[in-house]
Amino acid sequence: MLLNRANPRRDLFDRLAIGLSAICFVHCAASVIFVTLLAAAGGAFLHPAIHEAGLVLALILAIIGLGRGFVQHRRRGPMLLGTLGIAQMAAALSVPHGLWEAGFTMAGVSCVAIAHLLNRRAAPRGA
Repeated sequence: MLLNRANPRRDLFDRLAIGLSAICFVHCAASVIFVTLLAAAGGAFLHPAIHEAGLVLALILAIIGLGRGFVQHRRRGPMLLGTLGIAQMAAALSVPHGLWEAGFTMAGVSCVAIAHLLNRRAAPRGA
């Protein structure tokens, strides 16, 4: 696995976005498990503000990280995959809480995380 380690600041937004995607993925999986096992605990984990704030943060990191990457390496793949992921995450806000919402969100954050990983790999050496 070849990653650009020459300039760790350059891909800070990609690394932050990958971390946020992982946290979001765990949050969604844990929410489904908690809701299934402990219905009373589900309200706190499924509060709409958590999802809305997460989407806004993901969008900001994607614009900065993937946008900067595209300017450097001109590869559209990471940007397109990241856009698909953000769209899936936004679609999750339009469905009722439950498996569909978790599925859309988990698919979206997976696409976004992979997009940022591809963005890091596409970065020119020493950039």
